[in-house]
Amino acid sequence: MSQQQLQQIIQMLKAQPIAGHPTVQETRANFEQMAALFPVAADVKCEPVNAGGVKAEWVTAPGADAGRAVLYLHGGGYVIGSINTHRDLAGRISRAAKARTLLIDYRLAPEHPFPAAVEDSVAAYRWMLAQGLKASRITVAGDSAGGGLTVATLVAIRDAKLATPGAGVCLSPWIDLEGLGDSMKSKASVDPMVNKEALLEMAKHYLAGQDARSPLAAPLYADLAGLPPLLIQVGTAETLLDDSTRLAERARKAGVKATLEPWENMIHVFQVFAPMLDEAHQAVEKIGEFVRANAA
Repeated sequence: MSQQQLQQIIQMLKAQPIAGHPTVQETRANFEQMAALFPVAADVKCEPVNAGGVKAEWVTAPGADAGRAVLYLHGGGYVIGSINTHRDLAGRISRAAKARTLLIDYRLAPEHPFPAAVEDSVAAYRWMLAQGLKASRITVAGDSAGGGLTVATLVAIRDAKLATPGAGVCLSPWIDLEGLGDSMKSKASVDPMVNKEALLEMAKHYLAGQDARSPLAAPLYADLAGLPPLLIQVGTAETLLDDSTRLAERARKAGVKATLEPWENMIHVFQVFAPMLDEAHQAVEKIGEFVRANAA
């Protein structure tokens, strides 16, 4: 690992000006501004589409198999994030997985609380099937809140008796909206991105008074039986570490093949820093291998 690369990223994150309590709009704007530092590669094709009523974009790197696809659900606590903030990562996953990536703009809280995000992700999946894609060649993937949404989407797909996707990929998934994992405290001093106070605030926006243990909002409490193979990547220097370890444990107990990859000293959703961090690039390559192996 290049410790220098990681420290540069941590310093960049800590330099983000947060005066007082920024509004949702200010937080969204800051996220968009930071993401602009990582533009999508010039050879990646981006095609806007309407995916079953959901604003979306096909992000396709050269060499992608038109019959293999990734439904990608961005992170941002269900409150921030967009196609713009995750286009580069979607392009990198497309390249590594040799698949087209459908990146969607699911509706955000507080304007659209739970279960709007789940409704949109399932609608996009139905649309992909309607386009003629085989379920077994589709992977559902996402980071942070999008990682939790990935699990919720897979559960909702199963409950709707739709054809099962070939795989699921969760990057630093957020599956516990109450922040009850031990790592919330034990990793607080080393995590430059996520703290319990901010998480609970986002959860409040998303839930809008609904049960914090509703299985499709907090998949920690979902029945995971029948889900496809899961790849779970997480950094060891993040407060959400225990969300990943608990997800892997619950998935395995439910008979799901779950591969847990803890990346030493890595921070929350380190994969987005692939343009400047060796481990992030390596992690994306592993995602590609997993997708190709399980959604062949």
